[in-house]
Amino acid sequence: MISSKIPLRKKIALELFRKYRKNTTQLHPLDYIFWECTLRCNLSCLHCGSDCKKEASIPDMLVADFIKAIDDIREIVEPNKTMIVLTGGEPLLRNDLEVCGQMLYDRGFPWGIVSNGLQFTGKRLESMLKAGLRAVTISLDGLEEAHNWLRNHPQSFQKAVQAIQLLAGVDDLEFDVVTCVNERNIGELEEVKKLLVSLGVKEWRLFTVFPVGRARENAGLQLSPVNFKKVFDFMAAERKKGEIVVNYGCEGFLGGYEGEVRDNLFFCRAGINVASVLIDGSISACPNLRASFIQGNIYTDSFRETWEHKFQSHRNRAWLKTGLCSQCEFFRYCEGNGLHLRDGETGELMFCHLQRIVEGEAASSET
Repeated sequence: MISSKIPLRKKIALELFRKYRKNTTQLHPLDYIFWECTLRCNLSCLHCGSDCKKEASIPDMLVADFIKAIDDIREIVEPNKTMIVLTGGEPLLRNDLEVCGQMLYDRGFPWGIVSNGLQFTGKRLESMLKAGLRAVTISLDGLEEAHNWLRNHPQSFQKAVQAIQLLAGVDDLEFDVVTCVNERNIGELEEVKKLLVSLGVKEWRLFTVFPVGRARENAGLQLSPVNFKKVFDFMAAERKKGEIVVNYGCEGFLGGYEGEVRDNLFFCRAGINVASVLIDGSISACPNLRASFIQGNIYTDSFRETWEHKFQSHRNRAWLKTGLCSQCEFFRYCEGNGLHLRDGETGELMFCHLQRIVEGEAASSET
């Protein structure tokens, strides 16, 4: 049985949040939509969960097809409260990105992109801003050597930094930097923080590698239990300093670190507040959820009807209380961790954050 000490006050907070989660799940308001607009990519990252390539096996979806799906779902959402994020692949490889963005903006939807920064220029940023761009996420995975190693490109770090410099100078734009923490860069987090602060970055998000896509074949990317725990110790300390707003990603229940390393308590919102349209038209929750998690397809099903009447396995997660989760006292707060950490065919849990933290605590106490 997994265990970790959680103070009474935090348990009370978790119980109250559990009620909020139950109510939100019942209402399931859709306020975040991902569009996997391309599988083409100008990098070949070692940890890529989508296994994207320079020449994609599936062609880009037509903008008109995606907009038709958005017009369908528009009937049941508040556009100005529903963020649409264009992801990939690398979205900037699409020359019609601004066309799509303008159509979304004209319909009242804020939109954003997730980018590696390699194609980012001042001219492209200006054109996207004119088309209503409201949010950007740029990846920076360590200092130059570590970042270029993970991204598998000698100019990746330089281009990412240039993109960050451009974005830091834009007012009224939601902008953050994400860092994938691994064994190669964990010792650089303090220096990366200093760099980001010097560049004017206000929001920094950290996440860790999970075993999907290429990362499944590269065990060296996984943090040791001791280093896994160190990530959260670092983040908890940095949040107290207040030099930069740092948050851990939404990917797992963290036991005693809940409330210490991100603004919100853990809540996997896949299929509850979050939906995705994948490159082939598949309707999913998060872009990382495929296989048996697919709920329909915009070419054969109504996006609106699918959201309203499908996703039952996402909204009632009692079926996840098996294996490692079956005897866990914290299942009531976690509900089986993030769905993207479940095998798409078997539903088996591939990674438990709490277990890795407990292992890190045990290993640290022995040294």
